[in-house]
Amino acid sequence: MDPRLCPTSYSFEEIKRTVNFVLSRTEIRPMIGIICGSGLGSLADSITEQEIIRYDEIPYFPVSTVPGHAGQFVFGKIGITFVVAMQGRFHHYEGYTLLKCTMPVRIMHLIGVRYLFATNAAGGVNPEFNLGDIMFIRDHINFMGLPGNNPLNGPNLPQLGPRFLSMTNAYDKGMRDLARKVGIEMGIEEIMREGVYACLGGPTYESIAELIMLHTMGVDAVGMSTAHEIIIARHCGMTVFALSLITNKCALDYEDREPANHEEVIKIAKSRETTCCEFIARLVNEVQLIETKIAEEAAAEEAKKEAEAEKIKQEEEAEKKKEEQKNEKNKKRTFKKK
Repeated sequence: MDPRLCPTSYSFEEIKRTVNFVLSRTEIRPMIGIICGSGLGSLADSITEQEIIRYDEIPYFPVSTVPGHAGQFVFGKIGITFVVAMQGRFHHYEGYTLLKCTMPVRIMHLIGVRYLFATNAAGGVNPEFNLGDIMFIRDHINFMGLPGNNPLNGPNLPQLGPRFLSMTNAYDKGMRDLARKVGIEMGIEEIMREGVYACLGGPTYESIAELIMLHTMGVDAVGMSTAHEIIIARHCGMTVFALSLITNKCALDYEDREPANHEEVIKIAKSRETTCCEFIARLVNEVQLIETKIAEEAAAEEAKKEAEAEKIKQEEEAEKKKEEQKNEKNKKRTFKKK
């Protein structure tokens, strides 16, 4: 494969050129980025005032090759919040390096995104999970990263983040709590789960022996994406929320005669698209409320500081004037004596 399609590193200047192209195509500066998983491209349908940039128009950008991934950025609004959605993500099995797969996350960061919502379609390893369940990701096991295939390999870009990155609490607990609140308000508690996601390379689905191993290790859901995107998001300092839509139940028994297939994944994802769209839209609105409150509190604190500074200034000016008047009187007394 052409090495230009699978680079082992990018300079910050090359990334900035891509960013500048995107910024030249839209005036929207989103606060929240959304990655739409397989069959979940309709998450972008709740975005209003849409502006679309196709991946194949963007310099240095990869192109989606997987069915169910449209291959475009959708800019616009959910409620009053500016967002950008990736309708189509990139996978290592498509032939791209993880550096290339995660490039869009860095682009989103540099155009202003501070929150990343990542979604995926995943296999349910936990036997208690059912088709159509929504699992909030608490943590992950990055099987591609364990032997050293990490999106942060190569020269570090200090303008974006540290050389050595801690992945402790990568999936923000506050965001999971907020998501749980939204789910309860929607009345979908019975399909809400929380657990550990395992990222494998694909494109093959897992063998039964591999699934038994994953289950023994405490994995609840398995897929072929997300973990490396979260690594880059955290490297950039983003607040992360991620969910897995359980689209197939993984076989933990050799008597199971139903192999996993992509058509089933898309079918189940489509059956939950209305619920997922409403859930993400509500979660975006909740984040906006928090951000608005923070901004109002910051503005009030700034106004308080300005008022205090003005009071001190006025007191200093009054004291200065008093001192000048005193000096003036002293001068007059001195003049009279003479």
